[in-house]
Amino acid sequence: APAFTRRVYRAIKEAGAAHEIVDFGMRALLSMRLEKNFPTWFRELRPIYGPYEAGLDRFVDLEKGDFIGRDAALKEKTEGPVLMRATFVVGAEDADVIGDEPVWHDGKVVGWITSGGYAHHVDASLAQGYIPAELAQAETDGFEIEILGVRRPAFLQLEPLFDPQGARMRM
Repeated sequence: APAFTRRVYRAIKEAGAAHEIVDFGMRALLSMRLEKNFPTWFRELRPIYGPYEAGLDRFVDLEKGDFIGRDAALKEKTEGPVLMRATFVVGAEDADVIGDEPVWHDGKVVGWITSGGYAHHVDASLAQGYIPAELAQAETDGFEIEILGVRRPAFLQLEPLFDPQGARMRM
């Protein structure tokens, strides 16, 4: 298998040379998904979060008949989500979030961070996490995220910082 892998890799590189394709690593991929406000499995998307909390409601079709989790999804839609996945721009200085940091608002812990890191293209420290749905509004400010015991200012970012309309993804 490794011999075939090398051949396939070389063929892809040769075919993509005219398009200037380059290698990239997993950390680059994670950085790019933060810039697009995309969630990732086992961090933002876990069984403990409902589809409306996670921002996946456009993928839920409650009319398609019975399915595992339908009753819970219907209840979440009807009553409204308790939490919402949120993206923050963090005023980090020397360290980024890695996950499970507390989110503070008006002096109280109101949520937690699921993942984050430095986003190279937009030159910012970004974090995703869950906060009460009523705080996940554009006009809400006063957030802080605790990194290494220090509360850092955090600003709710509802739209992706990079390519918010998704035009570059559809080139």
